[in-house]
Amino acid sequence: MAKSAIASGAIGVVLLLIYTIILIPFTPGIADLRKAKAETPSILMSADGKELAVFKRMNREWVELDEISPHVVDALIATEDHRFYEHHGVDLKRTAAGIVRTLQGRPEGGSTLTQQLARNLYPEEIGRERSITRKLKELITALKIEYAYSKKEILLTYLNTMPFLYNAFGIEMGARTYFDKSAADLNVLESATLVGMLKGTSYYNPVLRPERALERRNVVLAQMARRGALSQVEFEKLKKRPIRLDFARQPEPIGAAPHLAAQVRKWLIDWADRHDYNLYSDGLVVVSTVDSRMQSYAEQAVARQLQVLQSVSDAEWGVGPARQGETGPAGAPRMRRQVYPSGYLWRTRSDLLDAFVRESSAYRKAVEEGTAPERALKQLKADSAFMAELCADKMRLETGFVALDPSNGHVKAYVGSRDFAIDQYDHVAQAKRQPGSTFKPFVYGAALEAGMTPDTRFADTEVEIDLGKGSVWRPTDMTGPSGREMTLREGLAYSKNTITAQVMQKVGPARVASFARRLGVDQSPLDPVPALALGTSPVSLLEMATAYGTIASGGELRKPILVSRIVDKDGKVLDTFSSDSKRVLSGKTAHDLTDMLRAVIDQGTGRAIRWQLGSRPDLAGKTGTTQNNTDGWFMLMHPRLVTGAWVGFNDARVTIRSNRWGQGAHTALPIVGDFARHALSAKLIDSSARFPTPPDSFFGSLKEKVYELFGWEKPQPEPAPPRHAPSPRTPAPQDVPNTSNPPDTPDMPDSRLDEMERITEQASDAAQGNEDTTSTGQVAPEGQAKQVDGSSQEIAPVGGGKESAGAPGK
Repeated sequence: MAKSAIASGAIGVVLLLIYTIILIPFTPGIADLRKAKAETPSILMSADGKELAVFKRMNREWVELDEISPHVVDALIATEDHRFYEHHGVDLKRTAAGIVRTLQGRPEGGSTLTQQLARNLYPEEIGRERSITRKLKELITALKIEYAYSKKEILLTYLNTMPFLYNAFGIEMGARTYFDKSAADLNVLESATLVGMLKGTSYYNPVLRPERALERRNVVLAQMARRGALSQVEFEKLKKRPIRLDFARQPEPIGAAPHLAAQVRKWLIDWADRHDYNLYSDGLVVVSTVDSRMQSYAEQAVARQLQVLQSVSDAEWGVGPARQGETGPAGAPRMRRQVYPSGYLWRTRSDLLDAFVRESSAYRKAVEEGTAPERALKQLKADSAFMAELCADKMRLETGFVALDPSNGHVKAYVGSRDFAIDQYDHVAQAKRQPGSTFKPFVYGAALEAGMTPDTRFADTEVEIDLGKGSVWRPTDMTGPSGREMTLREGLAYSKNTITAQVMQKVGPARVASFARRLGVDQSPLDPVPALALGTSPVSLLEMATAYGTIASGGELRKPILVSRIVDKDGKVLDTFSSDSKRVLSGKTAHDLTDMLRAVIDQGTGRAIRWQLGSRPDLAGKTGTTQNNTDGWFMLMHPRLVTGAWVGFNDARVTIRSNRWGQGAHTALPIVGDFARHALSAKLIDSSARFPTPPDSFFGSLKEKVYELFGWEKPQPEPAPPRHAPSPRTPAPQDVPNTSNPPDTPDMPDSRLDEMERITEQASDAAQGNEDTTSTGQVAPEGQAKQVDGSSQEIAPVGGGKESAGAPGK
């Protein structure tokens, strides 16, 4: 019987040995261990050689042994592995004792520091489940680590990879998080507290479970006394002292361009996997296309303009209509201090406030825990701290900004939100918003391709477009129809909805959608309906910048790129990247469309940019505003730089209250202007550059040269027709933020009112009994189309395209 047991045991040992050998290839190799030993994070650099971000596996700061308090080392060795300097990765005595205690029903860990390090360095390869396979992998890897590392290096690596909760890794970040000091300055009690956490960071968390942490700290102190690191007298004295924390979460450095870094990181992980590199340890130098100076100008422009707009918005929504005139940029900061920010909105829109509360995680949690819905709503609305945080979040204006070089697709500046620490959502590449009138160039471009010219004329009259099934769309403009004919150039310059709708009707929504996709708006679905002419299909800012870049480059599509090359830590170029060009538009069409967009800047809705940048740069562009001031856009084209900005609230149910400050020319345009002014002043953009002329237009090129030679001004579009109603006061230049006094410009009609709001009001009046809808130029409110028989059906919203050539800067 005994022989049989011995034989069975021998067979078991042999099988275990065979299984261990089989597992060896499935554990990290020596080369991987040496690489981890010299782990160097990759760095994202700007095109001009400035560090933008560091790609680290975790939030830690590596420190050397002489920068760590000796009390930490004493506590760690005494508690976790007192025979650390005697074994070769596996403590056989401790392992055997652990097996015996486990069989006795008292499980005890027998892992050495080296085995723990193996788990810390390779959690995916080794695993954390309790199994014989994990223990064997851990043992094999520990033996390999002992072969690859010296004892000092093992200890150093362990101390720099210890986890401490709150996104803090390594002894340095642990010391800063819990005691607001460096690892070198930790005293005995602090060192024992941190080492004590290693048995179970959550269970012995000194912030949330101070009693457990104190008990565990004293166990560590007892082990230090037992192993001779403390005298018994010192132990008896120290164990009576309380834990004194100076807790502060350690923010992970986000760098100079955090949203850009986030985009690059996602792409780079895939690239590294395909080329057998480790993003977090191989010390790659990733050279971005972004210019650090332009990035800085962009962030400053965003900060300045959004600070002004936030004050205006808070003040406007904080007072009643009688005092709304006091809430411009000059009076808004003072008014904001005198009123509860956005208080008027919450008093008059309690339904919206209730909806926000019901959508909060706090409300859902309360209901899930059994609180009645109405009671949960009432309790949360009575919680002043919760409501203040909720309202501040919902009323926080956000923005996206991007600038790219149309000649090569290089992104030069990228700002995804006001503050990455508060809002990580990327409003450049991720967010999809209605583009409003910034979509109109695609309508006119499709018309040029269809055979029209910039001088093709349409009558500025009331328009009715049959949507089928009895639905009729009647787009209108702020100024009302003039009855005269207008060219395509004039229609785009003054953002005439009646003209744009007629052009769309002639060209067809499908052709317009196809045109936009060809130019670069190819990631967002475009609904091929007539209202697409006014920008009703949500798109991303990056798509719009790409499409405008196609126009600016003379019709060649170049997809935006963020990285130009990748270099290893020794300076060897591993890969280079460029954006292949694809002609998607004839040079003639691109030239004509660019010239039409020049008129927008020189005489139309975007001419406030001239006040900031002067008359020398060759500029083209388009403003955009959507229904009820939900989204404000501005796209600016320069031969060497296409710039776009969006401003709005994350929740589209919240809008800027006033029609003046809600328009894209007053929200997004000043950001672009501020940025471009600094970039031009720093000579980062060639102010003398000119848009390309089509190669097939010899006479057009000759005409340009004649105009330049004699200093003649190019023909400009005729001014928009006068208003039928008396014009409101044209706002003074000083009312426009971030602009200087403008040069003399021709009088233009004013468009301070929001056309879509006016349309909605007309529809509301009609619903209250006004049956003469055909005389008002009425369209249905958002989400509906007015039908001839008085009924309605659901269609895409018809917001957007609000600007007309009114007050300067609209």
